Amino acid sequence: GSLGRRRCPYLHTVRACCQMVEVLLAVLILVCSSVSGGSPGGYTGLPALGGIYYYQYGGAYSGFSGADGEQAQQLDQRFYLLKLPIARAAMAVGGCLLVFPCVLILVGILRVPWHFPAWLLIECTLYIVIAVGTVPALYYFFHSLLSVYNSSVCKEREQLYQSKGYQGFGCSLHGAEIAAGLLGCLAAMAYLLSAGLAVRDYRTVHEEKQRPLQL
Repeated sequence: GSLGRRRCPYLHTVRACCQMVEVLLAVLILVCSSVSGGSPGGYTGLPALGGIYYYQYGGAYSGFSGADGEQAQQLDQRFYLLKLPIARAAMAVGGCLLVFPCVLILVGILRVPWHFPAWLLIECTLYIVIAVGTVPALYYFFHSLLSVYNSSVCKEREQLYQSKGYQGFGCSLHGAEIAAGLLGCLAAMAYLLSAGLAVRDYRTVHEEKQRPLQL
């Protein structure tokens, strides 16, 4: 009776709860994508303090000077520019995934599926298309990231930091990127569940609409 004439708020239905979970997953994907992109960072020369300092990973610490500091800064900027298109694409996808369930929640609150049951079939089709499209999107995301981490820029940057004893600059996927992939998989499963719920509600609408005619 989630879509019928009963006075039951749509937000209390299973389908609405699943859509709110999709909103949460999309927000988390956006956050992880922004972390993956990071900031230009890099070493910044501070002549007044007598050295080159790096601020991105906690308090300032020295270790680079002269040509090494300039090289570190250039490598950081080049590495950032390599990852920037991937991060922007992931954030764009996350934004679309955030808008989609929000629109469907609004449609449910306005009882559009009750007045236009075919909308539920359209919604089911869209969910299936997005769930299937998530697979190549995740492949592209990780394939592009691994290409960046296997690049000469990343390798040279890693060796430069390791030569100064700094850790955490390795050429491998970090936690936020792995989390974004896992969240994408969870989102795909949530979309398939929502597709099934849309078909169920489509049948429910027809049954409830035919009930008064039978009486």
